[in-house]
Amino acid sequence: MTQKAIVLDEQAIRRALTRIAHEIIEKNKGIDNLLLVGIRTRGIFIANRLAEKINQIEGKNIPVGEVDITLYRDDLTTKTVDREPLVKGLHIEKEIQDQTVILVDDVLYTGRTVRSALDAIVDYGRPSSIQLAVLVDRGHRELPIRADYVGKNIPTSSSEKIVVELCEIDQIDQVSIHEK
Repeated sequence: MTQKAIVLDEQAIRRALTRIAHEIIEKNKGIDNLLLVGIRTRGIFIANRLAEKINQIEGKNIPVGEVDITLYRDDLTTKTVDREPLVKGLHIEKEIQDQTVILVDDVLYTGRTVRSALDAIVDYGRPSSIQLAVLVDRGHRELPIRADYVGKNIPTSSSEKIVVELCEIDQIDQVSIHEK
Protein backbone atom coordinates (compact mmCIF):
# COMPACT_ATOMS: atom_id res chain seq x y z
CA MET A 1 0.00 0.00 0.00
CA THR A 2 1.35 3.37 -1.01
CA GLN A 3 0.36 6.55 0.81
CA LYS A 4 -1.14 9.04 -1.63
CA ALA A 5 -2.00 11.95 0.65
CA ILE A 6 -2.51 13.01 4.24
CA VAL A 7 -6.05 14.37 4.41
CA LEU A 8 -6.26 15.19 8.13
CA ASP A 9 -3.34 16.12 10.36
CA GLU A 10 -3.34 16.42 14.16
CA GLN A 11 -4.88 19.91 14.15
CA ALA A 12 -7.56 18.97 11.62
CA ILE A 13 -8.54 15.91 13.67
CA ARG A 14 -8.75 18.04 16.82
CA ARG A 15 -10.93 20.64 15.03
CA ALA A 16 -13.22 17.94 13.58
CA LEU A 17 -13.73 16.33 17.00
CA THR A 18 -14.40 19.71 18.62
CA ARG A 19 -17.05 20.41 15.97
CA ILE A 20 -18.63 16.97 16.45
CA ALA A 21 -18.72 17.51 20.23
CA HIS A 22 -20.56 20.81 19.75
CA GLU A 23 -22.97 19.19 17.27
CA ILE A 24 -23.74 16.35 19.70
CA ILE A 25 -24.51 18.83 22.48
CA GLU A 26 -26.62 21.03 20.21
CA LYS A 27 -28.63 18.22 18.60
CA ASN A 28 -29.38 16.58 21.97
CA LYS A 29 -29.97 19.88 23.83
CA GLY A 30 -27.24 19.05 26.34
CA ILE A 31 -25.76 15.76 27.48
CA ASP A 32 -28.40 14.39 29.84
CA ASN A 33 -29.17 10.74 29.07
CA LEU A 34 -26.29 10.49 26.58
CA LEU A 35 -23.79 7.65 26.37
CA LEU A 36 -20.84 7.36 23.98
CA VAL A 37 -19.97 3.84 22.79
CA GLY A 38 -16.77 3.42 20.78
CA ILE A 39 -16.30 0.58 18.32
CA ARG A 40 -12.96 -1.09 18.99
CA THR A 41 -10.27 -0.33 18.25
CA ARG A 42 -9.93 3.27 17.16
CA GLY A 43 -13.56 4.18 17.82
CA ILE A 44 -13.01 3.89 21.57
CA PHE A 45 -10.14 6.38 21.43
CA ILE A 46 -12.26 8.80 19.42
CA ALA A 47 -15.15 8.33 21.89
CA ASN A 48 -12.81 9.14 24.79
CA ARG A 49 -11.57 12.27 23.01
CA LEU A 50 -15.16 13.36 22.35
CA ALA A 51 -15.99 12.80 26.02
CA GLU A 52 -13.06 15.05 27.02
CA LYS A 53 -14.19 17.78 24.63
CA ILE A 54 -17.80 17.55 25.82
CA ASN A 55 -16.55 17.80 29.42
CA GLN A 56 -14.58 20.94 28.52
CA ILE A 57 -17.68 22.50 26.94
CA GLU A 58 -20.38 21.38 29.39
CA GLY A 59 -18.36 20.95 32.58
CA LYS A 60 -19.85 17.48 33.07
CA ASN A 61 -18.62 13.99 32.34
CA ILE A 62 -20.38 11.84 29.78
CA PRO A 63 -20.21 8.04 30.18
CA VAL A 64 -18.13 6.12 27.63
CA GLY A 65 -18.48 2.44 26.78
CA GLU A 66 -17.03 0.19 24.13
CA VAL A 67 -18.17 -2.57 21.84
CA ASP A 68 -15.68 -5.11 20.50
CA ILE A 69 -16.74 -6.96 17.36
CA THR A 70 -14.34 -9.24 15.57
CA LEU A 71 -15.52 -8.74 12.06
CA TYR A 72 -15.24 -5.80 9.74
CA ARG A 73 -17.26 -7.21 6.89
CA ASP A 74 -19.65 -10.11 6.56
CA ASP A 75 -17.24 -11.97 4.28
CA LEU A 76 -14.71 -12.66 7.03
CA THR A 77 -14.70 -16.10 8.57
CA THR A 78 -14.99 -15.34 12.31
CA LYS A 79 -18.68 -15.87 12.97
CA THR A 80 -20.89 -17.68 15.41
CA VAL A 81 -22.68 -20.90 14.46
CA ASP A 82 -25.73 -18.92 13.31
CA ARG A 83 -23.49 -16.83 10.98
CA GLU A 84 -23.82 -13.68 13.07
CA PRO A 85 -20.81 -11.47 13.90
CA LEU A 86 -18.91 -12.66 16.93
CA VAL A 87 -19.20 -10.01 19.64
CA LYS A 88 -16.20 -10.27 21.93
CA GLY A 89 -17.52 -7.83 24.44
CA LEU A 90 -19.73 -4.94 25.25
CA HIS A 91 -18.41 -2.92 28.14
CA ILE A 92 -20.81 -0.23 29.28
CA GLU A 93 -20.85 0.86 32.90
CA LYS A 94 -24.14 2.72 32.57
CA GLU A 95 -27.51 1.12 31.83
CA ILE A 96 -28.46 1.89 28.22
CA GLN A 97 -32.20 1.50 28.73
CA ASP A 98 -33.91 4.74 27.62
CA GLN A 99 -30.55 6.44 26.97
CA THR A 100 -29.39 8.05 23.74
CA VAL A 101 -26.41 6.00 22.60
CA ILE A 102 -23.92 7.66 20.31
CA LEU A 103 -21.98 4.97 18.50
CA VAL A 104 -18.47 6.18 17.57
CA ASP A 105 -16.11 4.82 14.91
CA ASP A 106 -13.12 6.01 12.93
CA VAL A 107 -14.24 5.30 9.34
CA LEU A 108 -17.67 4.65 7.87
CA TYR A 109 -17.32 2.59 4.72
CA THR A 110 -19.76 -0.23 3.79
CA GLY A 111 -21.79 0.06 6.99
CA ARG A 112 -21.29 -3.57 7.99
CA THR A 113 -19.20 -2.80 11.08
CA VAL A 114 -21.82 -0.35 12.29
CA ARG A 115 -24.59 -2.89 11.66
CA SER A 116 -22.75 -5.45 13.78
CA ALA A 117 -22.29 -2.92 16.58
CA LEU A 118 -25.98 -1.96 16.41
CA ASP A 119 -26.94 -5.61 16.83
CA ALA A 120 -24.68 -5.88 19.89
CA ILE A 121 -26.12 -2.75 21.49
CA VAL A 122 -29.73 -3.79 20.93
CA ASP A 123 -28.96 -7.23 22.41
CA TYR A 124 -27.62 -5.47 25.51
CA GLY A 125 -30.66 -3.24 26.06
CA ARG A 126 -33.11 -0.86 24.48
CA PRO A 127 -31.82 2.69 24.14
CA SER A 128 -34.27 5.46 23.33
CA SER A 129 -32.23 6.18 20.20
CA ILE A 130 -28.88 5.44 18.61
CA GLN A 131 -26.86 8.04 16.74
CA LEU A 132 -23.62 7.56 14.80
CA ALA A 133 -20.48 9.71 14.91
CA VAL A 134 -17.50 9.00 12.65
CA LEU A 135 -14.24 10.77 12.03
CA VAL A 136 -14.29 9.93 8.30
CA ASP A 137 -17.09 8.97 5.91
CA ARG A 138 -15.55 7.55 2.74
CA GLY A 139 -18.74 6.48 0.96
CA HIS A 140 -19.33 3.13 -0.80
CA ARG A 141 -22.19 2.07 1.47
CA GLU A 142 -23.56 -1.44 1.09
CA LEU A 143 -26.20 -0.97 3.81
CA PRO A 144 -28.59 1.97 4.38
CA ILE A 145 -26.55 3.48 7.22
CA ARG A 146 -25.49 7.10 7.52
CA ALA A 147 -23.67 9.04 10.19
CA ASP A 148 -25.34 11.79 12.22
CA TYR A 149 -21.96 13.42 12.89
CA VAL A 150 -19.05 13.37 10.41
CA GLY A 151 -15.60 14.85 10.92
CA LYS A 152 -14.80 14.81 7.22
CA ASN A 153 -16.33 13.32 4.09
CA ILE A 154 -13.55 11.87 1.94
CA PRO A 155 -14.81 10.43 -1.36
CA THR A 156 -12.61 7.52 -2.38
CA SER A 157 -12.32 4.99 -5.15
CA SER A 158 -12.58 1.29 -4.44
CA SER A 159 -8.82 0.99 -5.07
CA GLU A 160 -8.08 3.37 -2.20
CA LYS A 161 -8.01 2.82 1.55
CA ILE A 162 -8.42 5.33 4.36
CA VAL A 163 -5.87 4.84 7.14
CA VAL A 164 -6.62 6.46 10.50
CA GLU A 165 -3.68 6.68 12.88
CA LEU A 166 -4.18 7.84 16.47
CA CYS A 167 -1.42 8.63 18.92
CA GLU A 168 -2.88 6.27 21.53
CA ILE A 169 -1.76 3.27 19.45
CA ASP A 170 0.09 4.62 16.40
CA GLN A 171 2.15 7.41 18.04
CA ILE A 172 0.81 9.92 15.49
CA ASP A 173 -2.53 11.58 14.71
CA GLN A 174 -3.33 11.60 11.02
CA VAL A 175 -5.72 10.33 8.38
CA SER A 176 -4.30 9.39 5.00
CA ILE A 177 -5.38 7.86 1.71
CA HIS A 178 -3.43 4.86 0.48
CA GLU A 179 -3.52 3.14 -2.88
CA LYS A 180 -4.20 -0.60 -2.55
